[in-house]
Amino acid sequence: MLMKKCLAIFKKQIKDTLKNKSILIQFILFPIMAVIMNNAVHIEGMPKNYFVNLFATMYIGMAPMESMSTIISEEKENNTLRVLLMANVKTYEYLLGVGFYVLLLCLIGSGVFGICGGYEGMNLVRFIGIMGIGIITSILIGAAIGVWSKNQMTATSITVPIMMIFSFMPMLAGFNDAIGKISRFLYSQQVSHLLENISKMTLGRECVVVITMNILVALVLFIFSYKRCSLA
Repeated sequence: MLMKKCLAIFKKQIKDTLKNKSILIQFILFPIMAVIMNNAVHIEGMPKNYFVNLFATMYIGMAPMESMSTIISEEKENNTLRVLLMANVKTYEYLLGVGFYVLLLCLIGSGVFGICGGYEGMNLVRFIGIMGIGIITSILIGAAIGVWSKNQMTATSITVPIMMIFSFMPMLAGFNDAIGKISRFLYSQQVSHLLENISKMTLGRECVVVITMNILVALVLFIFSYKRCSLA
C-alpha cells in the first residue's frame, strides 16, 4: 500500500512539473550549462572538468533544495496537500513520494554531468553516488523549509539565501582562502572536493565528519519542522 501511494504521488509530481516551468528548469538548467561550457570553453591551465564540477556542485546546492521546498509549500498554499491527506494519504507517504521523485530526477541530472565529464564504469558510479549524498542532504533541508513555511513566498525567501550559500561558497573558496576556511564545514564543499578527485576516491576524516554532521543537522531540522508544523 505504501509503495502504491508513493508511486501515485510520484506520477502526480511528474504531471505537475511539466506544467510548472520554474521547477522543471531547476532540473535541466545546470546540466545543460555544464555541457555547453565544458565543450565551448577551453583555457590553458584550467583543471580537467572544471565546469562539470563547478555546475555539479551548484546543482547539488540548488536544484533539490529549491524543488523540494517549492513543491511542498505550493501544495500547502493551494490546499492540494489537504485534499491528499483527506484522501487517506499519510504525511510521511507524501513526503517519501515527493522526495523520491526529486532524488530520481536529480540523479538523472547527475548522470548527465558524469557523462559530460567523460566518466565511465566505476568512476561514473562513484560520481553519481557522491552527488547522491549531496542531493539527499539538500532534499532534507528543502523538505524542512517547505514543511515549516506557510506559503510559497515564505519558502522562497528562506530557500534562496540558504541555497546561495551552499551553491556559491565552494566556488568562491577557490579564489579566497578566508572563505575556504568557512566553506570547508559545508557538505557542498566536501562533495566538490570528492568530485574533483573522483579517480582517487580518498575519504579523509574531515570529509566524512563534515558530511555526516551536515546530514544529521538537516535531518534534525526536518524532524523538528515535521513535528512542529502541520502540512494540512
